[in-house]
Amino acid sequence: MLTAQAPTLSLLYRGTLSSCNYACGYCPFAKKRDSRATLARDAREVARFTSWVAAQKRDISVLFTPWGEALVRRHYRVAMQTLAALPHVRQVALQTNLSGPLNWLQAVEGLEKIGLWCTYHPDQTTLARFLERCARLDTMGVRYSVGVVAMNEHLDAIRALRAALPAHVYLWLNAYDRRGPGYYREQDLAWLDAADPWFAQSRRPSPSRGKPCLAGEASLSVDGDGELTRCHFVPERLGNLYVDDLADMLQERRCPRFKCDCYIGYAQRKDLPFQAVFGEGVLARIVTVGRISQRRSD
Repeated sequence: MLTAQAPTLSLLYRGTLSSCNYACGYCPFAKKRDSRATLARDAREVARFTSWVAAQKRDISVLFTPWGEALVRRHYRVAMQTLAALPHVRQVALQTNLSGPLNWLQAVEGLEKIGLWCTYHPDQTTLARFLERCARLDTMGVRYSVGVVAMNEHLDAIRALRAALPAHVYLWLNAYDRRGPGYYREQDLAWLDAADPWFAQSRRPSPSRGKPCLAGEASLSVDGDGELTRCHFVPERLGNLYVDDLADMLQERRCPRFKCDCYIGYAQRKDLPFQAVFGEGVLARIVTVGRISQRRSD
């Protein structure tokens, strides 16, 4: 008798790393440096996590969401390369400012599984340098998305970025100010909404309390010690990745938050179309080809 295969489990990993080589004014981790001891601990945590994933029998997708820049650290590059080569790993995604080395990608077995969630910071690097690195990803066949925090002072840079990026690359925009109306001029808002069909969800998050969500059912957040929560934004502990049986904790849960205003969270909601629109690129915010013009249904 055939048994039903368990659905792909998405693991959103955030370890001890909390340092970044950029100095964005709105970020608490700007130009923060981790000690050697902290980096060594983070490397051990990532290696343990990678070994755990390698030992599993079910399909797994991984998103590294560090408090800082991870690809400048060799242990994250090694982890992504190792995970992508595993037959039961479906996706290996990571958030990055794209400032780190890229040559390692040429040696990745299972390169089609790699997804880079790339953020452009106009006040930290030049457009020419960022585009050159995107072009290298295209040459190597690496799937990626590009995004910007949509600050008013960066709107010209965003326009230039969209004009220069290949048409197939999704440009996502994160709303900078959600405290009330009036931050964006009407004409700028019209362009932003046209540039990113999903910008409205970032700017005006739809109510989430009580909505069905894959977080806790088919997606879990895990820290460096293996402690599990349903997502980054609901701190209730579910168990430990290295100690507890996942079958005992994976179940459908309704969202307890009034609003979910981060893509990492609302992409898992069952009442929103992101799982269908992004498909297997959902963790890296990579839109399925031919679906980039779709708008949210609510």
